[in-house]
Amino acid sequence: MDILKIENLSKIYGEGENQVKALDNVSFTVPKGQFVAIIGPSGSGKSTLLHILGGVDRPTGGKVYLDGQDVYAQNEDSLAIFRRRQVGLIYQFYNLIPVLNVTENITLPILLDGKKIDEKHLDELLDLLALKGREHHLPNELSGGQQQRVSIGRALINNPAVVLADEPTGNLDSKNSREIVELLKLSNKKYGQTLIVITHDESIALQADRIITINDGKIESDRLLQK
Repeated sequence: MDILKIENLSKIYGEGENQVKALDNVSFTVPKGQFVAIIGPSGSGKSTLLHILGGVDRPTGGKVYLDGQDVYAQNEDSLAIFRRRQVGLIYQFYNLIPVLNVTENITLPILLDGKKIDEKHLDELLDLLALKGREHHLPNELSGGQQQRVSIGRALINNPAVVLADEPTGNLDSKNSREIVELLKLSNKKYGQTLIVITHDESIALQADRIITINDGKIESDRLLQK
């Protein structure tokens, strides 16, 4: 079953002579539970694509269906709720709230929804992320690797339909990078999460089930990896 379906996606910035076509008629599908790496040179359209898949940036044309729902047929209020419940976003620079501790940052999507926290799931995540004993630490009291673990916890807490990671190891040393990739792979297997990762790191891309290469806003290649 395809969890994600992208049809003729385009994104244009600017007008006239200053017009830039960041995405040009991009189409593909992603089966539920697949780990996809998206690679390509800087300025190729990778981050634009990820932001559109996550409901962060509206496309100029085309459709995005997530779990059968037409993402951009929604108004802004519905889109905000959709992002919170259906999409887990992980960024290179963590994007944690500095005045909130580890537990509060992880559970923020649930608190914003006014829902009750599943303490068992939270405890399981804290254990998985090796953050036990750090629950009450603020972001500035954590290492870069620990902050990225908190970011991953926040992305997973709502059991979203898809987890999107934009250069999740780009700000980390090699040891922490390996650990973060292993965590993402574990979440992919343990929770059956559909995982889409943008990366410049070939060693990360080669651990995925599939590699999509983007260049000049178009899909240059799309290949499944033999495991």
